[in-house]
Amino acid sequence: METMKRPELQVMVKGKTYKVLEVVGLPGMVMPHHHSTGEAVVMVKKGEALLKMCDGEHKLGKDSVFIIPAKKEHTLTVLKEFKAVVTMAVNAEIQFI
Repeated sequence: METMKRPELQVMVKGKTYKVLEVVGLPGMVMPHHHSTGEAVVMVKKGEALLKMCDGEHKLGKDSVFIIPAKKEHTLTVLKEFKAVVTMAVNAEIQFI
């Protein structure tokens, strides 16, 4: 079986204004450079990951919450088995660079 190289993204629920995505990953997985067309709120439920942005690195751990500004390029590297939910506008899109 082929190992996934980047965390899995899946829409959990979608309303008229917002949608919620689930992000799940294993240690060593990397979500390559990307941005969201709208602001995104990341809430970590399990594990740890390193969020790298042009202005620095942010370690995300269980129960942490982080707001990623719209169109701010970033990567995510999973350090410990990871699960998070991301809330963003229903019309926002994640664009890989």
